[in-house]
Amino acid sequence: MFLTVAPPLCSSHTSTERSGDGAQSSGRTAERTMGYFPDFSIETWTLIVFVITLIAVYGYAPYGVFKKLGIRGPKPLPFIGTFLGYRKGIQNFDTDCFKKYGRIWGCYDGRQPLLAIMDTDMIKTVLVKECYSVFTNRRDFGLNGPLRDAVSIVEDEEWKRIRNVLSPSFTSGRLKEMYTIMFKHSTNLIESLHKKVGADEVIEVKEVFGPYSMDVVTSTAFSVDIDSINHPSDPFVTNIKKMVKFNFMNPLLVLTVLFPFLGPVFDKMDLALFPTDVIKYFYRFLQMIKTDRNKADHKNRVDFMQLMVDSQVSENNKNDSSLQKGLTDNEILAQAMFFIFAGYETSSNTLGFISYLLATNPHIQKILQKEIEETFPGKCEPTYEA
Repeated sequence: MFLTVAPPLCSSHTSTERSGDGAQSSGRTAERTMGYFPDFSIETWTLIVFVITLIAVYGYAPYGVFKKLGIRGPKPLPFIGTFLGYRKGIQNFDTDCFKKYGRIWGCYDGRQPLLAIMDTDMIKTVLVKECYSVFTNRRDFGLNGPLRDAVSIVEDEEWKRIRNVLSPSFTSGRLKEMYTIMFKHSTNLIESLHKKVGADEVIEVKEVFGPYSMDVVTSTAFSVDIDSINHPSDPFVTNIKKMVKFNFMNPLLVLTVLFPFLGPVFDKMDLALFPTDVIKYFYRFLQMIKTDRNKADHKNRVDFMQLMVDSQVSENNKNDSSLQKGLTDNEILAQAMFFIFAGYETSSNTLGFISYLLATNPHIQKILQKEIEETFPGKCEPTYEA
């Protein structure tokens, strides 16, 4: 057997080389570490950690409200809450929540807690019993443009002042005067439906009830006959369709939901959620009607626009308590614009849902038809009292 023993000098040399290799390896590791973590001072690192903590607190802080109250609901995500659930539509989102959590659940529009209620007694309390004392103000995302003075957006005393001016438009006497106008457009609607049925056309209820609602709103509120049932390509009709195509993924809305403090900034920049060209069109249209109403030969009108014009005060005297609490020029145009949008969408949707339910429940349709025939025998015209 042959055994080789290394001399001491060689052993020392080998150890030195290994030590040198270890030092170089440690140096390379340190360099890589420094590449991942910049060589900041302790103060800088403290500031970075503090900012990250603030962002985390901002993103998570609001989402414990309903958990503390014992109210169930979908799990919110940092910053955006349950806002992404609207991608599949508000109705589908609410239906899913109702099936999972019952008649009351909590969700979050961005950072804002939102309590959803389907209990009829509680809804009545909110909308009727306590409406004028506790639940007067409505949620406002901002980005309203000319609609910032609308009755659904203003708050507290401003809301009460505007509401008091508008309330006489909806008395039984005024509604009775509007009935003949509504009956005329209902006749046009029936004729239009008969034509479509006779031509064996597929009836898109939104395309039928939308123009009808628009004709009723413009006729009763402004004494303007658009006749959109027979003129579906009228600019008034096409612009209102653009207006109601609301996109919940609008970048401005998303930014306002995530960072509510940006809302006032966007308002100062005169940015709005609604298309600028549509807003300008309706503003010019309503301004033209209002200017025409200031003439003496229109003082006998009894519609919504004339009621507001008769109560008008100048913009400079808006805060003068000695004057009647009327509306300024901008407020009149805002109420008129809001009246168009709200009346069009709510009326057409209600009629559409009624038609769908009657079509899918023919036994209920027969009961309704029987009641109508008993109330108006011989196909006589319906009356306001009925």
